[in-house]
Amino acid sequence: MSDLTDLTLADARDAVAAKKISSKELTAAFVKAVEEARALNAYVTETPDIALMMAEESDKRIAAGTARPLEGLPLGIKDLYCTKGVKTTAGSRILDNYVPQYESTVSQNLWDNGAVMLGKLNLDEFAMGSSNETSAFGPCISPWRAKDSNAQLVPGGSSGGSSAAVSARLCLGATATDTGGSIRTPAAITGTVGIKPTYGRCSRYGIVAFASSLDQAGPIAQTVRDTAILLKAMASVDSKDSTSVDLPVPDYEAGLEGGVKGLRVGIPKEYRLDGTAPEIAAIWDKGAEWLKAQGAEIVEVSLPHTKYALPTYYIIAPAEASSNLARYDGVRFGHRAADPKDLIDLYERSRGEGFGAEVRRRILIGTYVLSAGYYDAYYLRAQKLRSLIAQDFTEAYKKCDVILTPATPAPAFAIGEKVSDPVTMYLYDVFTVTVNLAGLPGLVVPAGLNDAGLPLGLQLIGKAFDEATLFRAGRALEIAANFSAKPQNWWRS
Repeated sequence: MSDLTDLTLADARDAVAAKKISSKELTAAFVKAVEEARALNAYVTETPDIALMMAEESDKRIAAGTARPLEGLPLGIKDLYCTKGVKTTAGSRILDNYVPQYESTVSQNLWDNGAVMLGKLNLDEFAMGSSNETSAFGPCISPWRAKDSNAQLVPGGSSGGSSAAVSARLCLGATATDTGGSIRTPAAITGTVGIKPTYGRCSRYGIVAFASSLDQAGPIAQTVRDTAILLKAMASVDSKDSTSVDLPVPDYEAGLEGGVKGLRVGIPKEYRLDGTAPEIAAIWDKGAEWLKAQGAEIVEVSLPHTKYALPTYYIIAPAEASSNLARYDGVRFGHRAADPKDLIDLYERSRGEGFGAEVRRRILIGTYVLSAGYYDAYYLRAQKLRSLIAQDFTEAYKKCDVILTPATPAPAFAIGEKVSDPVTMYLYDVFTVTVNLAGLPGLVVPAGLNDAGLPLGLQLIGKAFDEATLFRAGRALEIAANFSAKPQNWWRS
């Protein structure tokens, strides 16, 4: 077997189970790859000793015939997931020395299924961003570069470390979170696959909160099959999360090859937005043709309140963030200002020193829209619009089974290109925020390269708790696109 890090998660699973390679051999190869790729800044905490110890335990289980579904497979964990005994920072200076004494439910599910932890992955601070440039530990850098250019590109956000690590073959798969597109945007611009499951499919317990009614855990991996395998292991009902839904978790992998014959695929007319790059519109049309050629029925649908989605999201999400982040006050845990003169000084300086500019901006917006004089005008109105956006999808699904849209309005952009213009950055989530507002599942699949050699992704949106159909349609897109491009390993030179 050539480079072990080039294996997909499914292929690695099968090779380890068949004892063609050991988990320790596989894990050691990824540990070395992570060490050689520090220029990407994908990992903020590496855990090689833990990884090799877990791999040894997996090899013992395999030898004893007690292997679990993900036995011995090395994964990266977004540093928003609490990991017992391992530093968890949320990409923020305010938590730069926080070591949790408990494990998130999703990561515990992965360990219970036999997975191996390589380390903690970079992210936008408290998951607030679309480019992974707001991290207190510096931006994560995409392994991709445009043709004839050495410009460093963003890997998307907030799960930029997750997408960069998967794309650069620094793990077999990674956990991520999605509040307004933070799984799907990074996947789209790094040539990887990412799914934001239905709200309630995965437990939020032990995941540092951004906006509680929008946050959802999900995986990023190389292929649709790999993400299906990971989501099966990550999803569960959880008594520690009141929004966790008690529904059976299907064997997503088993239904992947069902095809799309007879499936109705909706094309929302409101997603043909001014300012979308021509290459994005072209790949969207091509995606519809691919599904039609495999027997799907293409139908036009309407999502009339789409134009209100971004302003609705950027009222609700900061409002919830301002409430969730009130707990970081310098008293019980996290960064504490030195020598405060009184309690108010402790609060103000601890938060001012600990939070970055984007987090402070969103706290201010959220506090403003929740204030007594503006609650009805902004927050209450946004909640009403959220209901209308969700109702749009309910109506659309009377005509179709899944919806096909672009994932981003443009390919990856250069680090520093948009960071001084937050509104332009927020517009990058225009195709993804509706899914979170409606609580629906969304899957992004790589569909091709643009003329500069950068990945372009397509998004499929499904009915609530119908991830199985999304995976089936995503697999059909994957087969048609036949995407096999890889970044060029410039970071190892």
